[in-house]
Amino acid sequence: MKEIKFRNSDYLVIAAYQIATQTSPDQFQPTVERAKLFYDGMKAEHRFLTGQDDYIFAAMLALSDLNVDTGVARMEQLYRELKPEFSSRNSVQALTQVLVLGEDTPDACTRVIALNEAFRKRDLRMDKTYTLPSLGILSLLPSDRDSLVDEVAETNDWLRTQKGFGAWSIDKQELLLFSSALIAIQHVENLRNGVLTTTISTSITNIIIAQQAAMAAAAAASAAAASSSSSN
Repeated sequence: MKEIKFRNSDYLVIAAYQIATQTSPDQFQPTVERAKLFYDGMKAEHRFLTGQDDYIFAAMLALSDLNVDTGVARMEQLYRELKPEFSSRNSVQALTQVLVLGEDTPDACTRVIALNEAFRKRDLRMDKTYTLPSLGILSLLPSDRDSLVDEVAETNDWLRTQKGFGAWSIDKQELLLFSSALIAIQHVENLRNGVLTTTISTSITNIIIAQQAAMAAAAAASAAAASSSSSN
């Protein structure tokens, strides 16, 4: 990946790991080349938004059966439809990556917006920087909207009472990130037992893993930057 101009970073390590573990050695080169095409396509549409934090989803897109041009065009279409609804442009781009990787449908944007409104009515903000991609993951689940919101809210309240999840340890957005991931994984496990097809359940699981990996890489990058700053 470095040979074709991906820049070294924690994001690159995770992207490389995804490719190494999810495809055979004879497919490493073509998959890496597809990842670069997806990345360059996103970069062409959003020069200042697309950066190293997009490497992980570029790798996931490369591992999918999506056509590069069609996938990039669909992400841009979704971006234009969703941007007026949310303030964080970078998170909207991540949201579009989630939706395209999932079972993208014509009503994808409508489902995301409706689910976001349901969360807002419960005073839960899933439309912030860290949680917006998670909102996309939840929107992919073929579950009742209100029940889904109830489950996330209940998990959120329960986690807040647990050691290490108090207000001094973790903020509201981080807590929602954990809560929504737990509910999404629980639904995937239940749906694998017959309600949801194996393909889409696997896709959602991989998306959750990719999102968590991206957050871990972001935290590592932030810690490294803080350490470098303090040492100087």
